[in-house]
Amino acid sequence: MDLRAELLKSIWYAFTALDVEKSGKVSKSQLKVLSHNLYTVLCIPHDPVALEEHFRDDDDGPVSSQGYMPYLNKYILDKVEEGAFVKENFDELCWTLTAKKNYKPDRNGNSVVSHQDAFKLWCLFNFLSEDKYPLVMVPDEVEYLLKKICTAMNVELNSCELDDYLSQEPQGQGGLTVWQFLDMVNSGRFLRGIEQEAISMAVEEVYQEVIEDGYLWKKGQLRRNWSERWFMLKPSVLSYYMSEERKEKKGNIALDKHCCVEVLPDRDGKRCMFCVKTSSRTYEMSASDTRQRQEWTLAIQTAIRLQAEGKKSLHKDLKQKRREQREQREQRKAAKEEETQRLKQLQEEKERKLQELELLKEAQRQAEILLQEEEQRRRQQHEEMQRTLEIQLREAEQARASMQAEMVLKEAEAERQRKRILELEDMQERLQEALQQEVKARQDEEAVRYAQARLLAEEEEKLKELMKLKEEQEEYIIKTQREKQVLKQEMENKNKCLEEAQKQLEEVRVNRQRVDQDVMAAQRKLRQASTNVKHWNVQMNRLMHPIGPGDKRTNVSGGVFSGYQPLLSRRDSSLK
Repeated sequence: MDLRAELLKSIWYAFTALDVEKSGKVSKSQLKVLSHNLYTVLCIPHDPVALEEHFRDDDDGPVSSQGYMPYLNKYILDKVEEGAFVKENFDELCWTLTAKKNYKPDRNGNSVVSHQDAFKLWCLFNFLSEDKYPLVMVPDEVEYLLKKICTAMNVELNSCELDDYLSQEPQGQGGLTVWQFLDMVNSGRFLRGIEQEAISMAVEEVYQEVIEDGYLWKKGQLRRNWSERWFMLKPSVLSYYMSEERKEKKGNIALDKHCCVEVLPDRDGKRCMFCVKTSSRTYEMSASDTRQRQEWTLAIQTAIRLQAEGKKSLHKDLKQKRREQREQREQRKAAKEEETQRLKQLQEEKERKLQELELLKEAQRQAEILLQEEEQRRRQQHEEMQRTLEIQLREAEQARASMQAEMVLKEAEAERQRKRILELEDMQERLQEALQQEVKARQDEEAVRYAQARLLAEEEEKLKELMKLKEEQEEYIIKTQREKQVLKQEMENKNKCLEEAQKQLEEVRVNRQRVDQDVMAAQRKLRQASTNVKHWNVQMNRLMHPIGPGDKRTNVSGGVFSGYQPLLSRRDSSLK
């Protein structure tokens, strides 16, 4: 059912509602107002002057539906663009016109469904009704719609009671009109004991499932924030709006055979997430619960599949299949009736031929003699065939015995393969344990290396301080040539600093010895590191070789700095 057929169904209700006298004709003034309203809700630009001119009063009188159809097709339906208008507003216009005249709810307010739910049931009726006028819904579709509503409320429909109700209606077997259907629902015969709120929620759920729209949270592309949007699923596009009024359209997601739908894990504070991947972009969305996510993903996947198959909509496709099944049932029923009639004719023919058979009994006796001879011949052929089959059976038994022997060999081979697999699995476990031990050894080696590096860094810092003290000592030696008394006092202070430095070096040496014991425990794993340490020790011994004060002035070194020689010797031995 295309868009034109859907619109014509609703317009037919509006036209018949304006036909007050039920003559099949409507006055031009009413058609002018109807056409203007259709232009407005369908968002079709028009010329009001031309509209007035076309429907001006003259002597022609009212216009029938056949007379209004050329104008409706040429100026309205041919100009309709799918997606350019809100179909719900169009349906509400036609419902408002027809409900005032035809819908008669309980005046005491005891109706099972509200006015808004009646409008949604009217829309569902139009979707499921037959494509011929006056519009009716066949009993199979009535049962299908009621089952959908009852399933949404977790209630089981009594099919026997529905069949009784349809059989009591004068036109129940051929189908129900929308007003008969609404009266049946409002009677409460099939929905007794259920609150109106539960029925309203079920009607809304079925309406959204068939119309395929609802609220979802969508993640933005630029600012990456989450916004709630009203989504509407069509055969080839998923549109989303600011709200369910669909006044401000925010964008479209084109659906083709290259698109896919994937379920995403919960993140960013959102749950029940899924995404629609197109060839150009990935759209992330979040549903209110798991059931809604499953319904949306299934509906979008079905729309993509139907688009690839060249079909329009899942529910339209299911409706067409149900219609084809009904036609097949009717064809089978007609064929069965035809077969019954043919059997009756055959029975009459049989009775006529029985009389003829009486005349043929003599010929039959002769034929029996021939049959006996033929039976004897067939019996001989049967015995010969039986002997042939016995020979083939013995050959098959021999082939089966050889196959069993081959199966025994295959089973032995399979047993050897299973043992080999177990041995390989055991070897894999041992390799895993060896690998874990190697990893642990490497970790221990890294820890020892780290401790040794830290001690080397501390030792290097102490050496730097010692070098600095030596430089200052040399400066003081030069100054003693001019100021002996001042230098002597300063040298005493430096001696104290050197003694403190010596103490610190002693402490470092003790720490170094303690670490060396740990190094000895991991010496096998640290051979390369030990080579590097020896190399650095050689470089440090060369750099830290003590310079005797007597190299410049013998008297001064012999008198004042003679106490430094043992200190430097001890320091050198500790460094080694």
